[in-house]
Amino acid sequence: MKTIYVGNLPFSASEDDIRNVFAEYGEVLTVKLITDRETGRPRGFGFVEMDEEPGKKAIAGLQDYSLDGRTLQINEARERKPGRPNDRPRRY
Repeated sequence: MKTIYVGNLPFSASEDDIRNVFAEYGEVLTVKLITDRETGRPRGFGFVEMDEEPGKKAIAGLQDYSLDGRTLQINEARERKPGRPNDRPRRY
């Protein structure tokens, strides 16, 4: 399975919108759009999971793809480094 980072998303994008974009390249297993914990507002990025080969094709095929006037950033997701982001002191 391949996890794909999708950045520079328009705040109006829904999981269904992203699923439809990636479905052209194969079966989309999951779509997760990231929201702010405190406000619930979209953060402008998310993750898509696909099988290995369709995922590679989607990454290659969606470079420079525009959604609602925004050019998406499409990359293979990297492992999250331990200690982030909850180690930062909170500002009140």
